[in-house]
Amino acid sequence: MVEIVNERDVVLFPFLTFLVIVSLNFPSSVNSQCSKNPVIFNFGDSNSDTGGFTVGLGLSFGPPNGRTFFHQSSGRLCDGRLIIDFLCESLNTSYLTPYLESLGPNFSNGANFAVSGSSTLPRHVPFTLDVQVSQFLRFRTRSPQLTLKGYKDLISEENFKNGLYIFDIGQNDLAGSFTHLSYAQVIEKIPSFITEIKYAIWNTYQHGGKKIWVHNTGPLGCLPQKLATAAKNASDFDDHGCIKSFNDAAKTFNEQLQVMCEELRSQMKDATIVYVDIFAIKYDLITNSAKYGFESPLTACCGYGGLPYNYNANISCGVNGYNVCKEGSQYISWDGVHYTEAANSVFASKILSTNYSTPPTKFDYFCNS
Repeated sequence: MVEIVNERDVVLFPFLTFLVIVSLNFPSSVNSQCSKNPVIFNFGDSNSDTGGFTVGLGLSFGPPNGRTFFHQSSGRLCDGRLIIDFLCESLNTSYLTPYLESLGPNFSNGANFAVSGSSTLPRHVPFTLDVQVSQFLRFRTRSPQLTLKGYKDLISEENFKNGLYIFDIGQNDLAGSFTHLSYAQVIEKIPSFITEIKYAIWNTYQHGGKKIWVHNTGPLGCLPQKLATAAKNASDFDDHGCIKSFNDAAKTFNEQLQVMCEELRSQMKDATIVYVDIFAIKYDLITNSAKYGFESPLTACCGYGGLPYNYNANISCGVNGYNVCKEGSQYISWDGVHYTEAANSVFASKILSTNYSTPPTKFDYFCNS
């Protein structure tokens, strides 16, 4: 039985169960011995936002966000760490600093341009992908100049060329399209999303980025938010309770994204482009949740309404009246849209295994070549 408790009953709880799950799913062998300073530039949305929304707009993601690991709000829509945080840990490097952080930033290991709510379109709207790339280009120009003047915690010209460029975006484009378009119309729009990602990769490549890491989008139809709010009929559910049409759109997006990566490999002969099947990773955890020690894979830990989805658009996580589970380590979904730290640890482990990567490349290849 899934137990939901009221906000007033939530206290900091022992994390033994969570630590067991992390130790089982996050292999001890993943830690890298980088031969050079690992530098990462990340572009994306809330799936990899380590504080860009908070510092950019001055709006905090209040409690219970951050409760599991940081024990306070961390600028992340999660109870703890994101996939990108675990990937940084695997390299023994610090978590990525948001590009817009003005108070004590440290960019010596890269910068995070991801901002929650971001999409590929429309262009020129903060903080869509093209804006993130524009911010990077300014950062790319200014950092070596300031380093030569003696400024600390910035990035050298060499490290810009040796750095890893991660692209993890597209979920909001699909989700937003489904709010006002039919399935067929959403499918028609997907090539325009792919074009924006292609443009962004080309832009960074033309400015020295030769090591590219691309995440596809996850199973949109398995998010408790969509399950609780989308108009649907019984025939639109798959065997695991997810919305087939939403997942089919995500698969179409991913197919086109993979083709784009293949095309870019043929055009960028001196670049390495790794495509990671995040959809397969997340869908596997949802559909085989018991095997990984999770309960109620389609229920949000933090939200309102109880089973089956514990999601209400008017009383979302953190809004007055919400409830939250005692043990986030037993949940896959944190707030109906984003994932728990426990789930993210499994996702990161799967990424590091190289079993879902094309080509099957170790995450630390860029700091060892």
